[in-house]
Amino acid sequence: MALSGAQAQMDQNPGYYHRLLQGERNPRLEDAIRTDLNRTFPDNVKFRKTTEPCLQETLYNVLLAYGHHNQAVGYCQGMNFIAGYLILITNNEEESFWLLDALVGRILPDYYTPAMLGLKTDQEVLGELVRAKLPAVGALMEQLGVLWTLVVSRWFICLFVDVLPVETVLRIWDCLFNEGSKIIFRVALTLIKQHQEFILEATSIPDICDKFKQITKGSFVMECHTFMQVSECGCSRGTRGSVPSPGGPALPADGHQC
Repeated sequence: MALSGAQAQMDQNPGYYHRLLQGERNPRLEDAIRTDLNRTFPDNVKFRKTTEPCLQETLYNVLLAYGHHNQAVGYCQGMNFIAGYLILITNNEEESFWLLDALVGRILPDYYTPAMLGLKTDQEVLGELVRAKLPAVGALMEQLGVLWTLVVSRWFICLFVDVLPVETVLRIWDCLFNEGSKIIFRVALTLIKQHQEFILEATSIPDICDKFKQITKGSFVMECHTFMQVSECGCSRGTRGSVPSPGGPALPADGHQC
């Protein structure tokens, strides 16, 4: 709350969140939000309708308030997972609203607008970074005619929610609130670099899509502290034991490879 500026915004606007919920309703906005409620963390017991209290109503309130607050955005698919995660973390409706505003309004502008220009731009930027830093992977993507949006759109739009393990996502979000959107690029490049040899085995578009799904699983991404250290320094630092990667050799148990 402090690092993102959300606490300051909430302190400067007492009662604003509740006034948004009491204001004039937008039926189109309400319908769009309600359509996605049942799709949000269906395996999480706290979001089941049979649970009391059910967090679906809290999620609805946060998304509705944000749609009224930022009418240029309204509601966009993907925001339900972001807001739902924030609710689970904070267990506080108003704090979740202001953290959502920090992400959507300031840290990731134009990600969740109807045209999603910021999202599309950043996916292309990732492609340029891969071509510069991992040219073999970049060349394979071009050779197979794979659009980056096909393999990484969920990474960006959901900020790795339901892509990476919970503990790792929370560490990523800590850095995201503190340092901004460059963290998304660091994480994406780390995943690709760590499994470069595995990705280069792909021979078709379905094959490469499957490999991009597989690289978000396994013990490397489960070790959230090691993973974030690797993302931060651009090296593969080992801890006690080795960290296997799908289709590739284990990292060294001690020392690092830059």
